[in-house]
Amino acid sequence: MTTALLVTLAGLMGAGGVALAAASAHALPDAGLDSAGNILIFHAAALVGGAALLNADVIWRPLALIALFGLALGAFLFSGDVALRAYTGNRLFPMAAPTGGSILIASWLVLAAGGIAALLRGP
Repeated sequence: MTTALLVTLAGLMGAGGVALAAASAHALPDAGLDSAGNILIFHAAALVGGAALLNADVIWRPLALIALFGLALGAFLFSGDVALRAYTGNRLFPMAAPTGGSILIASWLVLAAGGIAALLRGP
């Protein structure tokens, strides 16, 4: 069930990322939508890979879940704030994009910690 949710989020993120990349190229060039699209696309792929690692029991599950859902949250906050600003001039909330970026960085570090924990746990 958790893996299916992660894959669902990845699909939504990938679709949103492609839409923002297209909007950046055609509708609102120079509005930052290319960055928002890239964040979504790259992290969608990371969620798919992370879901596969979970299923293969390659990474310690508790930290992996925190990291993967953190990647989704951070990407949505960052990209959502950038897109909302580009289209409406408003923000999700003050500091939403930097908060999303910080969550992304922290989530990647938690993912690394999950890998280390799996290494220490052994076969």
